[in-house]
Amino acid sequence: MKIELLSSFLRNLGPGEIRPTVLFLLGRSLPESDSKTLDVGYATIGKALERRQQPLVAEDEFTIGEFFSILSKVADAAGAGSRKVKESLISGIFTRLSREEAEYVTRSLFGEMRIGVNEGILLDAVAVASGASSETVRTANMLSGDIGSVAEEALLGGKDGLERIGARLFVPLKPMLAETVSSVEEAIGILGRAAFEFKLDGARIQIHKQGDVVRIFSRRLTEVTDSLPEVVDAIRSRVAVERVILEGEAVAFTDRPLPFQEIMRRMTRVHGVDRTKEIIPIRLYLFDILLREGKVLIGLPYEERWSMLNETAPPDVIVPRLVTADPAEAAAFLDRALAEGHEGLVAKSLDGQYVVGKRGKRWLKIKRSVTLDLVITAADWGYGRREGWLSDYYLGARSGEGFEVVGKTYKGLTDEEFERMTEKLLELKTVETHHTVRVTPEVVVEVAFDEIQRSPKYDSGVALRFARIKSIRSDKSPAEADTLATVKRMYEEQFRTKGRAVSPG
Repeated sequence: MKIELLSSFLRNLGPGEIRPTVLFLLGRSLPESDSKTLDVGYATIGKALERRQQPLVAEDEFTIGEFFSILSKVADAAGAGSRKVKESLISGIFTRLSREEAEYVTRSLFGEMRIGVNEGILLDAVAVASGASSETVRTANMLSGDIGSVAEEALLGGKDGLERIGARLFVPLKPMLAETVSSVEEAIGILGRAAFEFKLDGARIQIHKQGDVVRIFSRRLTEVTDSLPEVVDAIRSRVAVERVILEGEAVAFTDRPLPFQEIMRRMTRVHGVDRTKEIIPIRLYLFDILLREGKVLIGLPYEERWSMLNETAPPDVIVPRLVTADPAEAAAFLDRALAEGHEGLVAKSLDGQYVVGKRGKRWLKIKRSVTLDLVITAADWGYGRREGWLSDYYLGARSGEGFEVVGKTYKGLTDEEFERMTEKLLELKTVETHHTVRVTPEVVVEVAFDEIQRSPKYDSGVALRFARIKSIRSDKSPAEADTLATVKRMYEEQFRTKGRAVSPG
């Protein structure tokens, strides 16, 4: 029913309305591939709502196109005085809205539309409205990183228009993702003979090069070129091909890899980079190639892409790799990775294509220290030495269109991180009781734990024992968090070596 209603609605939009309307429905102010942000918090919206006057007369129609044009100006505002400019522009929007319109604009600005429309449903509606297959629409969306433009192309150009969307230089692709497994034996059981690469404790990056122009994007499709000048220099001087898209990791590195938080300090810094790069040097590791001299490579088997990567980049910037079907060889390679300070291994199917934006069993990550990427859904105010901080975090795994809590923790963060996390979560606050602040599920954290237990305390039916935050994964989006199905599968895996009680529901 939702898809039918949406497809009918989309068909009736004018050419200039499609892209902004789709973004609005999903609660997105800008496309995922746009490196800019609004940088507007609840305080700014609150001030705008307080200043809201009676809406203007009906003749002064406020269109969706105008609305997004103003949002673009908000995102462009930078430098001294930009905060006042942003507040003025946002206030100007709200003076032209009715009370009901203001409510939905507020929801959209914070990604909380709550109208039952998610990206998957909207893509299916676009497919129905345009007559293109769902797979064609979804593939185009993965390649473009701009669902609004995909909808526009589909509705105006149909299947032919969508098929013209491919991997393009300086338009980041959503990264392929890996499932978690518990051992090299399990990986070989799934993949057979496979490639095992070091799993690095760094920031995943996608590098686009055309001539001397090099731009770098994070796994969340945000441009981070200015933060990594040494990576730019390395690509310019050591990769001879004219046009290429490479994928790899930037690792904070001295004589050994530094903790993940150090590379995040580099990735978020745009001022004082020259001084910071002396304190936190970066080492580049490449592990895939997605485009070379205009030819898109994502449909080729992994082994062919690897061969082309080796023809493109020097061996000292390519991640260490072993191809084997022998568990003993793979286990020794895992020991080597851990001894050198890395996280573990990633096992890859030799014939697997690069599946843009999807998680699957073609790539499997193996870590000696088991962790999950989870999303903070709420937090309790601390007490004692943590008084004044939101410091006890509810950890959610993806389940359907939402998140289910699988545990809580107050362990793992420094005092400085508690302060920054409190500020961030208050910006994301949706509801607050006396003790607990519920938030928009946006902050991803990597969580280590000892085991998974049955738990009637949470609707998920499971809970992490001795959970502690290993790192704040600001490079990951909530869509990349681990699923409840993965948590429950890991629960079952425990019984290879443990006695069984009762399985969770």
